[in-house]
Order: sequence, then C-alpha cells, then structure tokens
Amino acid sequence: MLAQRKRKATRKTVLCLTAALMLCSAGQTAASAPAVMSAGYSAADKADLLAARKELYEQMSAATGIPWFRFAAIDQYERTIAKKKSGSEAPDSPRITGISIQAPVWAGPLNPDQGDTSPESISFFGGIGYDGSGDGKADPANDADLLYSMARHLLRYGNSASDFSIGVWEYYHNGRAAQRVGQFAKLYEHFGRLDLSGSAFPLPIGNSYAYRSTWGTGRSWGGARIHEGTDLFAPHGMPVRSTCFGIVETKGWNRYGGWRIGIRDIENRYHYYAHLSGYDKSVARGDIVTPGQIVGWVGSSGYGSPGTQGKFPPHLHYGIYRDRGITEWAFDPYPLLKQWENQEYRARKNKKSR
Repeated sequence: MLAQRKRKATRKTVLCLTAALMLCSAGQTAASAPAVMSAGYSAADKADLLAARKELYEQMSAATGIPWFRFAAIDQYERTIAKKKSGSEAPDSPRITGISIQAPVWAGPLNPDQGDTSPESISFFGGIGYDGSGDGKADPANDADLLYSMARHLLRYGNSASDFSIGVWEYYHNGRAAQRVGQFAKLYEHFGRLDLSGSAFPLPIGNSYAYRSTWGTGRSWGGARIHEGTDLFAPHGMPVRSTCFGIVETKGWNRYGGWRIGIRDIENRYHYYAHLSGYDKSVARGDIVTPGQIVGWVGSSGYGSPGTQGKFPPHLHYGIYRDRGITEWAFDPYPLLKQWENQEYRARKNKKSR
C-alpha cells in the first residue's frame, strides 16, 4: 500500500509540474523555433532553446528523482544520431527534446493500433508510453510524455549510476550507445550546463608548425589505405592540446598511430591525436578535458611495435570521426582546423586591441 501511495504521489507531482512546464516551454519554443529553423540560427536562439531544454530536464528530475544530466545525456545521444541521419545541425521541429521512441516500443509490439495514444491500452500491450503532461494521452510527439516514459523505463532498474547504465543498455541493446550516454552524463554532471561548445587549435598557434589538407592521400605501411586526417608538422615536443570539451576515451599504443589519445566530445565526435612523443601524466582514460588543455606532445612514434619512433618527421596526426550508432566514419578535419586557428588569431588580436 505504501509503494502504491508513493507511485500515486509521484504521478500527481508529474502532472502538476509538466502541466506548468508545457505552458512555459511552449511559449519559449514558439518564439525560438522559427529562428532555429532558419539559416539565421543565432547565439541568443541557441541559449533560449538550451534554457527551455534544461528546464524540462530539471522539472522531470524533481518529479522522478532521476538527475537532470541523465535525461540530458539520453536526449543528446538521440540528437547526435538523428543529426547523422538528417545531415542538419538545427532541429527540424519545434519540439524541445531530441528523444524519439519508435511505435512498436511506444505502443507495444502486438498493439494493432501502432498510433495508439491511450495509456491504458498501451500498458495492456506492453508499450512504454505514458502520459506525462496530464492531458490523458500518451503522445510520442509530446516532450513531457517522452521524458516521463523514459523515466519510468529507467526506474524499473533503480536510480543509481550503475542502475542507469543497465536501464540504458536494456533500452538500446547496444553497448556503444550505453557508453556514449554514460560519457555525456559525466560531462553534463561535471560542468553543470548544457552548452559545451568551444574549441581550440590542437597546437599553440604561431609560425612553428605547417599543415595542409592531406585527406584521402595514400598510405602503404601495414597495407593499402587512405589517410583519414590532417598531418600538422611541428617540432618534436611541441604541446598537443585538446580541441574540445570532452572525455578521454582511449590512450595508449597503436601500431599505426604510435602513442595516441582519443577524446569524445558532446557532439559524439571522436578526436584522434597520433604519433605523440608522450602524454601529460595527469590525463588518464575517463578524465574530462577542456579546450586548450595539454594532453601530450608532438613526436614521431608509430609504424611498429610499442616504442617504435623516428620512421618519419615529427608531426601530429589529427583525425575526427562521427558515431553513426553502429559504426564510426571519418571526415576531413582540415576545414575545422582552419576555423579554429582563425578563431584563436582573432581572439588574440581582439585581446591586444583592448
């Protein structure tokens, strides 16, 4: 009886909070959606959207006890995967969240009406859809319904960090997805905010390095393959910096890349730094890094067993990869490198002119 009363109390809290939230967020979204969907997606528009998004997470957190950053992590993972499918950087609907629960899971695989929004019949057929907004419908296009339904799924496994990992895995049945959501949750919890944009050039800017677009050129050592990155030639021992806010995913030896380190950012991009002479000893796998933070030094390691070096001039190989859900694919980092370099030069110039 006590457990039943607790469930009813939680349900009442959800209905009260989400009803107020939907009125608030609807106004914010309506104001920001046209700008977001247009080519002129400004910083103010982004800030408004992130504020509405975080408010939604916090309201649902207050109602369910699930920390806001876990909702944010699942939402962001869904958003990055959807972005790969659409190729768009901006949202394509006025909804606040990016979570999308497919019909068979939402309504129940044996439900004859896959567009069903009745909470009772959805429950009968084993779907996970719930009414979180208090309008009597379990609508997969409703932000509050989506987050509350996800919360109900996660709470079946408990509310600890390990329980959360299990719940995420049970939802996706994909180890890669569970890892990404866990990484995003750690980043959001650490920084306490949604906006983790910001970048840095991987080397201290100046005139002591040189690089050009080397994407797709041939490589023969270890078998025929193409070059998936940009080589930045620089003096041995020059500091190598993180280009992003991220989490260290890999660190160690690779027979092609030598001593290398890989960092995952909140946009689900994997930043790969290879041929290092060594690492910053304070940076370990699983650690969080910020733009401009030193993670290692330029070297000439690789093309052999651990410790092999000197088979080519010192340089940093920088690559960047996107996670498409099942596999990752590389894309040319040269345009981003030029962009980051120019941004730092402008920032330095503006600082001097003040």
